[in-house]
Amino acid sequence: MEDLLKVGVITTTHGVRGEVKVFPTTDDAERFLELEYVLLDTGRELRRLDIKNVRFFKNLVILKFDGIDNINDIEKYKGKDLWIPREEAQELGEDEYYIADLQGLNVVLEDGTEFGTLRDVMETGANDVYIIDSNEHGEVLLPAIKECILDVDLEKNTMTVHLMKGLL
Repeated sequence: MEDLLKVGVITTTHGVRGEVKVFPTTDDAERFLELEYVLLDTGRELRRLDIKNVRFFKNLVILKFDGIDNINDIEKYKGKDLWIPREEAQELGEDEYYIADLQGLNVVLEDGTEFGTLRDVMETGANDVYIIDSNEHGEVLLPAIKECILDVDLEKNTMTVHLMKGLL
């Protein structure tokens, strides 16, 4: 499991005073109101940015950081990820998992047969969809619903699934 969790991606600048628009990768964008800082992945290092102000615009979060007061200081970070330490993350409910913890899980069928590896999670409006690289079937999209996902065991690094008719 990773020590850091991605909470957003800088999409563009906002105005000339160093604000940025961030696409949140967290389920709850309001989460940014509780954060004191984020870690910016500059490509070479993680840089701590203390959050000075948070606003919301449509599906984006507008952030202002301490010490960044003009567009030139932040523009070079468009497309860069924002992270937080795992200790700063919100607690999850039952049957909720961080995407970072799901990626790489071994996927097995309910009879114990190896099926593949969970590569990524696609977030849709209704329910998430797990993207699985199957040994036999190539890329398989599996809805993250109780009828399909029977068990997730992070300690054993496995996910047990039931393949409903029509999925392959």
